[in-house]
Amino acid sequence: MVVEKENILAQYMPASAAPVVARWIDYFQCEFKISRSRATKLGDYRHPFNGLGHKISVNNNLNNYAFLVTTVHEFAHLLTWNDHKNKVKPHGEEWKRNFKRMMVPFLEKQIFPKDVQLAIVRYLDNPSAASCTDLNLSRALKKYDPSTYNAHKLEELPLNATFTIKDGRRFKKGERLRKRYRCTSLDNGNIYLFNPLAEVSLTGT
Repeated sequence: MVVEKENILAQYMPASAAPVVARWIDYFQCEFKISRSRATKLGDYRHPFNGLGHKISVNNNLNNYAFLVTTVHEFAHLLTWNDHKNKVKPHGEEWKRNFKRMMVPFLEKQIFPKDVQLAIVRYLDNPSAASCTDLNLSRALKKYDPSTYNAHKLEELPLNATFTIKDGRRFKKGERLRKRYRCTSLDNGNIYLFNPLAEVSLTGT
């Protein structure tokens, strides 16, 4: 059974990481689901409830390294729940310590490319954000995404450039507000906040 899990996981993450994650799934009696792509999140953790155990899901369209980082991210939530239940912040100091602990075996095996490994180590030295929203780590991971349609990162576009997202909606890029860009929908005039690393298609004026 563990071997079967390893074989499936190895299709989505570096093969040398799969045995560790397969053991975690068994040890924590966790339901682990490889999910369809979700626009609002890369992964998800649900704590035990109503007689059901831990549940983790990770998007199936992530590159191998992003899939592994997201998996560790969600297992750190699981460990934090086991230690503290809901008495601590979702990405507080307790979660950060657990994320660091659970990342150690993969760093020791040097499973990640050097640039990703360095970004993870830097993040762990000063984890001021959740790993999935740390821009330096996200940039390093995105280098290993397969090339997609006519994609640009939003941060690469000039101010006031117009762009579309994958569902066809059109926007105009505005000023950056702390961590996100304030963009205006050209379809309904509403304001939306975008991650700087969001993949968009430049449309011109």
